[in-house]
Amino acid sequence: MKQFKERWEIQENWQLLFPFLGIVGLLYSSFKLAYKFTSDYHLAFTVLVTLALYFVFFKITLFLFKKLENKWVVDYKWEMIRIFIVFAITGTSSLFVGRPIIKLLGITKENLNPIVYWILFIIIGLIFYQILLVFFGWLFGQFQFFWTFEKKMLRRFGFKRFID
Repeated sequence: MKQFKERWEIQENWQLLFPFLGIVGLLYSSFKLAYKFTSDYHLAFTVLVTLALYFVFFKITLFLFKKLENKWVVDYKWEMIRIFIVFAITGTSSLFVGRPIIKLLGITKENLNPIVYWILFIIIGLIFYQILLVFFGWLFGQFQFFWTFEKKMLRRFGFKRFID
């Protein structure tokens, strides 16, 4: 445990919450994906596929940590886990917020061309993603990181004059 704490620069025990949440979230995602494709098979097969997916996702995550370690400015390595969790929660919740909004506006696949429907769905989801990203960043104590990230993203979308 001491090596783990040193590797992720964890000073307080409460900071262990973020690696724990990351592992649980990765395991849950692996299970959901495995179950989607193996629900007709025996549970043991689903568990094996879950573990295989978890291993692959874990390796990809560690690779991303290495790539982003020098690019993102954070005080401690464990904060990167917190940032990844914020991105995951934001992506999922923007779908949960976007779906009811698009239904409220009366936009359905039945009354619109499917291509137009999906373009509008993505635009509405993207709008709520921007708002939720800053909100969840604030909630997880990373407001400054996500506010800077958000401004950079909005500049790339061409909203430079509204930010500066």
